[in-house]
Amino acid sequence: MRNIVWIVLLLLILGLGGGFLALGAFPPEPKMQAIQKVLPNERFAPRP
Repeated sequence: MRNIVWIVLLLLILGLGGGFLALGAFPPEPKMQAIQKVLPNERFAPRP
C-alpha cells in the first residue's frame, strides 16, 4: 500500500517537472496593452 503512495507522488512530481519544462521551453506570449495615463501640465511647465 505504501508503494502506491510513493508511485503516485513520483508521478505527480514528474508531471509538475514536465509542466515547468514545457513552460520554460514555450513561454506564453505577453499581452500587449496600451497604457493611457494623464500627466498634469505642471510637470512640463518651466521653473521660475
